[in-house]
Amino acid sequence: MYKKYATLFLLCNLVIFMAGICVEGIAINKNAVEAFTISKDWQPMVQATSFLGVSEQRSSTQRVLVANTITKERYISISQSEYDDLLRLVEAEAGGEDIIGKMLVANVVLNRVENEAFPDSIHEVIFQQDQGVAQFSPISDGRFYTVKVSAQTIEAVNRVLQGEDNSKGALYFVARKSADKRNMQWFDENLQPLFAYGGHEFFF
Repeated sequence: MYKKYATLFLLCNLVIFMAGICVEGIAINKNAVEAFTISKDWQPMVQATSFLGVSEQRSSTQRVLVANTITKERYISISQSEYDDLLRLVEAEAGGEDIIGKMLVANVVLNRVENEAFPDSIHEVIFQQDQGVAQFSPISDGRFYTVKVSAQTIEAVNRVLQGEDNSKGALYFVARKSADKRNMQWFDENLQPLFAYGGHEFFF
């Protein structure tokens, strides 16, 4: 008889112990669900700020990409058309270069935007002319309008818009092998050489 009560007592304690574990498990699971829900709610915000590697603001008429350059702590607003123009110019000027060579060309464009001696928008810098001559040869020879932008060029431009800059402030670049001798002479006599990378030499 005592064995029967002892067994019953042990069973009751076991039931109470298991119930406690279940309640605690429910609480843990509830916290886990809440944590997951918070994480899930924040995910769209993370995605919204990482579109194309730069922050994005939407309006009814255009997408504006905002990037902070590494050389100066101010923001440059870039419209979709300017973004496309920058991609085309980089592809036309550095399509045969590696990703760093492509990034350097994009850096030069942004450096010019930041410099008082040049126009203050990407569009104006790319299409700037001096005495009727385009600053960038792909504009004058038409390559700018016919290139097919590669995935690597997109990555290069996006990385530059995020702030990567190895250009040392370069404002000019030239491919010496294909440059006109008179133009090359002007580079050598009037500009400060900085470095060479790939097929381009960079100047300030």
